[in-house]
Amino acid sequence: MQKLILDTNVIVSALISNSIPTMILYELVLTQKVETCLTDEIFSEYVEVMNRGKFNKYANFKTKADVVLNKLREISIFYKTDRKIEVLTDTSDNKFLELAAVSASDYLITGNTLDFQIKEFEYTRILTPREYWDYFEPKKSRH
Repeated sequence: MQKLILDTNVIVSALISNSIPTMILYELVLTQKVETCLTDEIFSEYVEVMNRGKFNKYANFKTKADVVLNKLREISIFYKTDRKIEVLTDTSDNKFLELAAVSASDYLITGNTLDFQIKEFEYTRILTPREYWDYFEPKKSRH
């Protein structure tokens, strides 16, 4: 089973629009067709970001965010990171690489191409939601 790391912006995009991040979150992650990797630190960032007031303008954002966060807490594999990685200029994003290193995830999916200019870190490929969906998402069975 594929192991994924989702950058916070992918979850926000999934909740505010009907787009590829939405399909990744609802068709793959929440249905457990992939394994989602997390750390307590990344989950805390998810919670903090999802609770920002600026998202109140989106219908039912808070309700959807709470449901998604509870489900992610329940189904994700939580890892403890044991090494500090300092590769990205936005140092707050290095925690995603730290998780990639300890989890050996297949993919880190991010819409943040400005800060994530590297395409791979150790064994983890770094892709946009579109790149992942078009080329790497687990294909639906053809029964």
